[in-house]
Order: sequence, then structure tokens, then C-alpha cells
Amino acid sequence: MSGAVAPSGRAWLINALVTVILWGVWGAFSGLSPQHGFPDTLVYCVWALTMIPPALVVLGLAGWRLDTSPRAIGYGLAIGLLGAGGQMVLFYAVARGPAYLIFPIISLSPIVTIALSFVLMRERTGRLGAFGILLALLALPTFDFAPGSGGGASAAWLIPAMVVMLCWGVQAYFMKAANHVMSGESIFVYMMLSGLVLIPVAWAMTDFGRPINWGLDGPWLAALIQLLNAIGALTLVFAFRYGKAIIVAPLANAGAPLATALLSLVILGVVPGPLKTVGILLALVASLLLAIEPDAKAPEAAAETN
Repeated sequence: MSGAVAPSGRAWLINALVTVILWGVWGAFSGLSPQHGFPDTLVYCVWALTMIPPALVVLGLAGWRLDTSPRAIGYGLAIGLLGAGGQMVLFYAVARGPAYLIFPIISLSPIVTIALSFVLMRERTGRLGAFGILLALLALPTFDFAPGSGGGASAAWLIPAMVVMLCWGVQAYFMKAANHVMSGESIFVYMMLSGLVLIPVAWAMTDFGRPINWGLDGPWLAALIQLLNAIGALTLVFAFRYGKAIIVAPLANAGAPLATALLSLVILGVVPGPLKTVGILLALVASLLLAIEPDAKAPEAAAETN
């Protein structure tokens, strides 16, 4: 079992930036599979399977040592089931409500992580970090909001959307808390197992009455794209291991859509609208502030852990 790990230089930032890049690329291309006739629910199944290779690689590098204490298993399964279970609830919400309202709500999940980390783990940051967190939280909804018509507030989708937000916010908090009592490798293995457990649920939610693309640009393209997400989830675990949750959560959640927007502009020629442009600028400034602030507090953080 691994105990608490002191922040190691800029390890948290390197892992967070890798997550941002991988999730940014993933975000730019994640819509391709559904556009080619491969349903989101089956994309989930493929994603769960793509978690296996990185989990085996890191577990092998760790000498095949898996933390099996009741506490480690509880943390690991809670993290995995909150993430994968939130995705199942998201399928339910999107089927009943407007995506342009649902996703901005879910994007605010770092608020839950920050609140829990502030109160329960007593994490703190300086003025630059606090300002960066504020800008990141302001930027998050702008990336997913697209004005639409209809779909007013309804408990049928509003409550599930808030459940997803809570699930993913608590998941990130547990990811940080678990890193104090178990290895990052074990956390990711349990995340992988939890994702696999819910494959039958996603399969059952699939509408097989509609044509499904089983070709190369269906599941195989999905596997290539979802592998980016899986590896990004792995590096996120290690970002939480070495960094503060109140910094890592907003940085990863704001940085990834920022990278997606920039990639979409450069590669796909997708020009962001005025609202998203504001979000890009906010996320850019927030990312810079969040990256700078922990360096200034490193000695203090190191002292707290000794």
C-alpha cells in the first residue's frame, strides 16, 4: 500500500497538461463515431475496453502490486462507479432534455470538488490560484452552451444532470483522497474494473432497432479516439496524486475544452462563436494562473506534508 505522497516538483502539472492535451484531442474528435452511426452507449462500451491496456501497463510497471485493503477497494470502486455511473445517468438525461443546457450544468462539477477539498481536506491556494479557479469556473459553461429552442427546465433531465455533476465532482475529490492511502496504479485498475462492470447497462440502453455502423469508422475509430480519453484519465489520477484537487480539477476541466476549441479551429476550421471565444480567453488566463500559483506555494505545501 502506498501512503501519502508529497508533491514532487512539477509532476502534478506535467500530468495535468498531458491530460489536457489528450482530452483536448479526444474532445475534438469524440463526435466522429456517433456521426458515423455508432451510438454513444456503444462508444461507452468501447471506452471501458480501452481502459484495459493502460491499466495493465501501469500495473505491470508497479510490479503487479494491487492494493487490496478494504479501504483501497472501497475508494477504487467508488471512484470508478461514480465516473461510469455518472455516464449512465448522462445517457438518461440527454435522452430526455436539451444537451445545450445539460452539459453546461455538468461542466460545473469542479465546484463540488473544490468545495469538498476546501472543507474536508483544508486545501488552500493563494490569490492568483483563487482568481484562476474563479475564471475557470466562469469559462466552463461557455464551452458546452449553444443557444437552442425548447427544452425548458424539467425534473426529468434537470435532476439527472445535477446527479451527474455531483457524481463527477465527488469522484474527483475521492481521486485525491484515495491517493493518500493507495497507489495511483491501483486507483486506475479499479476504475477500469468499474467501467467494465457497467458495460451490460450501456449495452441494454442501446437502441438496436436503429442501423449501427460496425465498420472501421464505427467501433474501431471509437477505440482509437477513446484510448486518448483512457490514458488521459490515467494521467489525471497522477495529477491528483501530486497536486491539490482545488487546482487540478479546474485546470483539467477548463484546459481540455480550451485545447479542443483550439484544435477544432486549427485542424477542422471550426470558428468559435462570441460566447465560446470569451470562454477560451477566460480558460487561457485561468490555466496560466493555476499553473503559476502552486509553484509559488510549493515550499509551504512541502512543509505541510512533513
